[in-house]
Amino acid sequence: MVTAADPGASRTSVWLAPGHSAPARRRSEAPSGLDRDRITGATVRLLDAEGLARFSMRRLAAGLGVTAMSLYWYVDTKHDLLELALDRALGELPLPRTAPAEPIAPAVPVAPVAPPQDGWPGRLRSLACGYRRLLVEHPWVAPLTAAYPNIGPHARAFDAALQRLLDATGLAGACRTGAHLAVSQFLHGCGGAARRASDGDFVLALDVLIAGIEAKAAARPGA
Repeated sequence: MVTAADPGASRTSVWLAPGHSAPARRRSEAPSGLDRDRITGATVRLLDAEGLARFSMRRLAAGLGVTAMSLYWYVDTKHDLLELALDRALGELPLPRTAPAEPIAPAVPVAPVAPPQDGWPGRLRSLACGYRRLLVEHPWVAPLTAAYPNIGPHARAFDAALQRLLDATGLAGACRTGAHLAVSQFLHGCGGAARRASDGDFVLALDVLIAGIEAKAAARPGA
């Protein structure tokens, strides 16, 4: 099973590879009928069906009807593939409609846009609840989020959306930094709890967090 310690300090994220490209091997020798996008989609489906503990390149290859070695024409390691799957799942998260979103790499499908809510509290609540649903639908996302750096295009788009929501609070300096840290830790820390807590408990905790940010915003000079 992949844990936060597995990738190791010496591993380089797949997103830091030049052009995010597949391994530079002779394309004429690559197996037909495969591409990185298809393999990533199959990885997401296998993780959903069998979980992270049972995931292996051999199981993935069997589901695709190819040999395990065929997959390495498109990724260097299993960790690279899990990073790609993680960002693919994050791309399912609807992002709030505020300012224009940070550009996403053309080869990556753009995440859906959530309907507008009243004010930043409503948009933040929508974003947080959407993230919780994502963790419930894909239980393997939470441990991978802890294991990998989350610098793929959809992860960056998610953080950009959160940053824009916090910009709308009017907070600045240490308060702005603290609000970002509080929201980020709340969202990423609810990975296991998201599946155990009731909807009411999650919403209550979220409301307390939002109320704290509102109180800080109201107390700032000139507010």
